[in-house]
Amino acid sequence: MKEIVYMFILSLIFFNAPIAIYDFKKVKDTTDWFVVNDGVMGGLSQGSLSKNEAGHGLFKGFVTTENNGGFSSIRYQFDEKDVSEFSFIVLKVKGDGKTYQFRIKENASQRYSYIRDFKTTGAWETIKIPLTSFYPSFRGYALDKSNYSGMIMEEIALLIGNKKKESFALEIKSIGLE
Repeated sequence: MKEIVYMFILSLIFFNAPIAIYDFKKVKDTTDWFVVNDGVMGGLSQGSLSKNEAGHGLFKGFVTTENNGGFSSIRYQFDEKDVSEFSFIVLKVKGDGKTYQFRIKENASQRYSYIRDFKTTGAWETIKIPLTSFYPSFRGYALDKSNYSGMIMEEIALLIGNKKKESFALEIKSIGLE
């Protein structure tokens, strides 16, 4: 009986155990992320990512729809990850009550992303988003393709673009898989 309990505990630890895609506490700076604002299409929004005094990522700035703009985003590319053993993206964040978008790319060079919105409350929270709920989108338009397969991943991103002029701040402890 002891062996069965021990094997069960080991299976919980090693199989489907949460893993970090990015833990801001474990890095010196945020130079491996890059910012993409709507300036790429003439917009005037400004966003940035830095580490704050607590050692968390801080994605902040302002979004404006002037000059046909309206978004700010941060992206992180990495070597291809097999994520087939996981079911959820897990975000540990403290937002500002605004809605953000989490994005996934299976291949960093593909033009479209798989996206899901999430709303923040203003308090620290753990947000779990099912991988299969991410739908394909390009430049704000849903595509006639299947939802994310949940098999491989090569890029993640966070975006704000709520079609209004607003300041924003999203503090991020970590982004992981479960």
